[in-house]
Amino acid sequence: MAARKSKVSNMFPVLFFAAWVSACAQVIDPPGISIHQPFMTETVFYATDGAKLGLRTWLPESEPKIVLLALHGFNDYSNFFDAPAKFFQAQGIASYAYDQRGFGNNPNQGTWGGVTAYANDAADAVRALRNHYPTTPIFLLGASMGGAVAIVATAIPEPLPVNGVILSSPAVWGRSTMPWYQRLALWLGAHTAPWLKVSGRGLGIKPSDNTEMLIKLGRDPLVIKETRISTLYGLVNLMDAALIRAAKMKIPVLILYGEKDEIIPKQPTLQMIQRLSGQCRVALYKEGYHMLLRDLTAATVWQDIENWIKDPMAPLPSGSDKRNFRALLGDSK
Repeated sequence: MAARKSKVSNMFPVLFFAAWVSACAQVIDPPGISIHQPFMTETVFYATDGAKLGLRTWLPESEPKIVLLALHGFNDYSNFFDAPAKFFQAQGIASYAYDQRGFGNNPNQGTWGGVTAYANDAADAVRALRNHYPTTPIFLLGASMGGAVAIVATAIPEPLPVNGVILSSPAVWGRSTMPWYQRLALWLGAHTAPWLKVSGRGLGIKPSDNTEMLIKLGRDPLVIKETRISTLYGLVNLMDAALIRAAKMKIPVLILYGEKDEIIPKQPTLQMIQRLSGQCRVALYKEGYHMLLRDLTAATVWQDIENWIKDPMAPLPSGSDKRNFRALLGDSK
């Protein structure tokens, strides 16, 4: 019993791990006032407040059949989508991914922009794409923290012009699903030493079975290795918002989750799924880890995504959507 308690108590430091690649004292770098409509060039996404956010694009040779906007995870950046984007590119699908505020090659790396800023940026990026592709289906994809951003962005009162949302291991580990001692530790850290940086080295957490990819992330200077406690506090605020606002999503949703995910626990994931009120498909991957889009079996996930965005009603090629996710995620009812 003591060993089990120890394992549970050690789950909170997982959030510190750089592979998320996967208050009054809080340090926030908020956006400025709106000065223009959002737009994109080949390498930059210009937010409404004039912020220049690094942008990567993968475009097919001909006019795309579908457009994907991908949002990266915590401490990661737009390059996370390079491998899946090249797969989609070969299928006639265009992909766009930008570095979210405080991440990647953007100024003030390691700072936190706030829940509203991240959600507004995602919504504005979708609208910029819609202006460029007025009739092409557009889908929003979010991985880990990016999944939380996608939930909040599509749950705002004004409808977002997307045809559906893909959530890959969405970060929905809100305070309501944490034990009191984890919440207390986070609050004390954010209010006494918000500037302190922490890392997940030595925790023994396995975010993916793709060792070569993880080594490259460790050597990538644009992947953040140490996180301010104030930024971690902001991330939990975002996860709180995502878990609550999931009930307001009214568009088709595809949820991807790996049974071997050691980053986001099963309980909050199941709570999020149960709160969704719209059309929802859940794909549960037996050999999947947190970084599903970059695991060794990632191609299976890419094919499922391609199949779903082309026909949300058709069964997924892998059969992962036919598994009893409620039982596997711990629902005893």
